[in-house]
Amino acid sequence: MTEPRKNLPLVEVLYFDGCPNHEPAVALLERLSRELGIEPELRLVNVADQETAERLRFLGSPTIRVGGTDVDPLTEERTDYALSCRVFRTEVGIEVQPDERWVREALLRETGTPARAAARSASPSPLA
Repeated sequence: MTEPRKNLPLVEVLYFDGCPNHEPAVALLERLSRELGIEPELRLVNVADQETAERLRFLGSPTIRVGGTDVDPLTEERTDYALSCRVFRTEVGIEVQPDERWVREALLRETGTPARAAARSASPSPLA
């Protein structure tokens, strides 16, 4: 019997069938996790209908939650739950993926890893 994984951040990617944007979101999470040396517990959550969208507070596909909190800092007051492809208002404009910095910061926050330590571990050694 395998031991349960302890102290790993729970990362959920909520999506609905037919929206192509959740697969790049999963790839983004996998890349950032590798760079940061974090092994999150990744759950893909398929939102099947409007009732489920409302119950899960689903703001569109992809929705990425780390430790139960949406990585997009602009979601606190939103209530537009729906089966739709999601767009994000980032510093560079409207995007179909969340800002990479939001995801990185959420992973670091959930694991309690200081940003400086993560940046050092992600940087290649000058002696390598």
